[in-house]
Order: sequence, then structure tokens, then C-alpha cells
Amino acid sequence: MASSSQKQGSSKYVTLISSDGFEFVLLREAACVSKAIKKMLAGSFLETARGDRCHFEEINGIVLEKVAEYLCYNHKNRNREDVPDMDIPPELCLELLMAADYLDT
Repeated sequence: MASSSQKQGSSKYVTLISSDGFEFVLLREAACVSKAIKKMLAGSFLETARGDRCHFEEINGIVLEKVAEYLCYNHKNRNREDVPDMDIPPELCLELLMAADYLDT
């Protein structure tokens, strides 16, 4: 059974692009955990040029990589109990907190 995004002809994958040009490709379903990314992909934000690419001018590659890792980790473990915590370097905590607040994850 096809998901609603596939019925609309959207790609199964999306690309998140950091302020310094790094690109992260992940499943649309995993990325749409973020309400902000979901709205960007729907065309509600100017930051997205096409329906499958989201540009983040305020988030650098190191932080966006950890965000993408979290989104995939969350998607992979969505139906599990007793999921171990992700390793987050202490020096990234503040920037990740700000990114999570912006992305509404």
C-alpha cells in the first residue's frame, strides 16, 4: 500500500542541506517527524526550492548530520521499547537543542 506522499508523486527520499553545503538524504517518512520539515516539503516555507530538498541556512553540517542521524534513529526504533540513548557530544548539545526547537521535533 502506497503512502500519501507516494500517491502525490513525491520522492521516497528527501535531501536536507546545511548552511555550509552538506547534503543528507533520508527517508521522507523519517524526516517528516519534524513538523517544520513536513511543512517545508508541503511548500509552506520559502527555504525549500523543490518538493524533495530542504535548505537550512542557520544549521551547519555537523549539527544537521546529528539531526539526520536522530531522525533515522527515531524512525528505525519507532515501534520498539527500551531503545538505548543516542550518543551526543556535549559540545553539540546547545546547538542541537536550538535546531530541535526550530525543527519542532
